[in-house]
Amino acid sequence: MGGDPLMLARVQFALTAGTHFLFVALTLGLATLVALTQTRATVSGSAVHARMVRFWGQLYVINYAVGIVTGLVMEFQFGLNWSGLSRVSGSVFGAPLALETIIAFFVESTFLGLWIFGWDRLNRWVHLALIWVVTLTAYLSAYFVLVANGWLQRPVGFEMVDGTARLTDAGALLANPTALLAFFHVLFGGLLTAGFFMAGVSGFHLLRRTAEVEFFRRSMRIGLLTVVASVMPVVVFGGMQFQYVQPTKTGGDDAAAAAAVADFTARFGPGDYTPPGLAGAGEALMTTMWSLMMLVAAIALVKLPFGRWLVRGRVFHVLMIAAVPLPYVAMVAGWVFREVGRQPWMVYGVLKTEDALSPGAGAGTVAVSFAAFSVLFAALFGVNAWLLARFARRGPEGAGLGAAPPVEPAAPALSPTF
Repeated sequence: MGGDPLMLARVQFALTAGTHFLFVALTLGLATLVALTQTRATVSGSAVHARMVRFWGQLYVINYAVGIVTGLVMEFQFGLNWSGLSRVSGSVFGAPLALETIIAFFVESTFLGLWIFGWDRLNRWVHLALIWVVTLTAYLSAYFVLVANGWLQRPVGFEMVDGTARLTDAGALLANPTALLAFFHVLFGGLLTAGFFMAGVSGFHLLRRTAEVEFFRRSMRIGLLTVVASVMPVVVFGGMQFQYVQPTKTGGDDAAAAAAVADFTARFGPGDYTPPGLAGAGEALMTTMWSLMMLVAAIALVKLPFGRWLVRGRVFHVLMIAAVPLPYVAMVAGWVFREVGRQPWMVYGVLKTEDALSPGAGAGTVAVSFAAFSVLFAALFGVNAWLLARFARRGPEGAGLGAAPPVEPAAPALSPTF
């Protein structure tokens, strides 16, 4: 990598985007499970489910808050290192990102604030509606981001005018199969991540023989049901995307032949138009992780009908704790396959990655920003992991979300003086 500014900029974006997505996946899944749990608590009046909303909701808020910071930092790189992307395709690529910010993110964050601070102040049905608005806008936000990414993978609905991409068909952009299939893949991937997270935290407390057996038995059950229900759709929607991947993404002789058929050399000059071998390694690791998760899901399916097995199975508790990282590793590996497999293109067949690099992005400038971003993201990831572990270990009794503020003792009455 040395002093190559292009490679430094690519690794920097890989670090920040990959780290940010780890936050996104858990946020999407936990928001859904918290909303479903609060629905159960609101409709049935179940006290244990109400406590579950506060406990898991607090972990969701922590992950969301730190994830927002990583997302804001990541956005700076488009102007810092990749101004060529904005110059050539900003009017197409930037449109869904603007919609994500204006329509989805602002609404999501506003209603989340109302949900956090409206506890016991708003009508219970209004409070329930708030978390559902938060959840649905979170998925809308993910959809718009994937529309932008899907256009990089499979550019549609545009024309080139004087070297600049102009949007001609918004419907084609929004209905791009690479975006729609990726959206459902991410949707179920988020649920799978949250399911493993919930089952792992519950397994930790049950392994410690906590007094909150019923609380974490129910939480374990919700987590495992989510894993069982999500693992196959993740695989199905992931597999369906292969019919739309770039012909060069598979690597080997087929990739070279596809590049020759597309006549990239005549259009963009001599060069290697096949992706690096790292894309194939990402695909192999992703497949391995999905296989392990399906095995864990099969074990969970056997355990689910027997509630006492969820409480007493110490080996199973250790397994669920150890399984928490599996969806994270799978997501990073899948992201590597999707993004590295597109190389050497920023926009496939339209803009090469080297041409998207900012003109002023020298080796020294990119190296400094790379070091700064690396330290910042490592710190944010560490803080998030520490906060999640700390508040998860405290259990439901330590959940402060929605708790009534302490009542200060009244000041003693002053005796009248004469």
